[in-house]
Amino acid sequence: MKFRAAVATAAALPLALGLAACGGSDKPAATGPAASVPVTSQPVAEPQKVVTPTAPVRLNRVTFVPAMNSALTKQKSWRTVGKMTVGGTTAMTITGIQTANPPAMSMQLSGPAFGEQAAKVIVAGGAFYASIPGATPAGKWVKTKAGSAAELDELLQGGDPTKIFKSFDKSMVNVKFVRAEKVAGQQLDRYTVTVDTLKALKLQGKKLPAGVKASDLPKTLAYTMWMDADDLVRRLTFDLGGVAMEMTMSDYNKPVTITAPPANKIVKR
Repeated sequence: MKFRAAVATAAALPLALGLAACGGSDKPAATGPAASVPVTSQPVAEPQKVVTPTAPVRLNRVTFVPAMNSALTKQKSWRTVGKMTVGGTTAMTITGIQTANPPAMSMQLSGPAFGEQAAKVIVAGGAFYASIPGATPAGKWVKTKAGSAAELDELLQGGDPTKIFKSFDKSMVNVKFVRAEKVAGQQLDRYTVTVDTLKALKLQGKKLPAGVKASDLPKTLAYTMWMDADDLVRRLTFDLGGVAMEMTMSDYNKPVTITAPPANKIVKR
């Protein structure tokens, strides 16, 4: 179970890609019969030109990653909400906000592993702050340089869509458009994206848990993603051996403020 949960957390990513809008069509207007006795001249309406609808452009293996890059680079901020279930029981929920410039993140995780409290993580000003029940005093934070604490970094990256997003260029196996559908009132395009599991984990800098061999991993992992007309991910799900994750992204480019905890709340490890 430790292995499956670790892999599931590593796989929890949102991406960004999209859908091109399609055009409409006009019906030709009918012309009336000409008068048999031309007492007065009546103008005859000319037939209107028929406009052929433009077929929606779907993403494929070649266009997928460029579309993701183009969409994400236009975003200054976004909100992420995720839920992981194991055997149908909620194991962890993730909520967070993130900014691209300056790069910053504020994330909250809750679940049985944290008891009745929630773990909180902030990345701001190049530093990493964590407040974890059972590991830090209530209301206090530990501070480390971003990238210096492997466990905390991996925890953070599990809820950061951009980290796993970058691995898709070289780990993607296939992209398949499923259908267009409405989700929560939004018209979205649904895709299935298949990646090479080992390549994706390696590119994300993930290490396999102790006792787990590469041969224990499934060869590929499939994500189901729903994209809007602005080439942005709105929802993502996957299921890996009974460990399922659902993530949504919203509030793109909405103003957010992420600040480091005050100095009097920082404690030494």
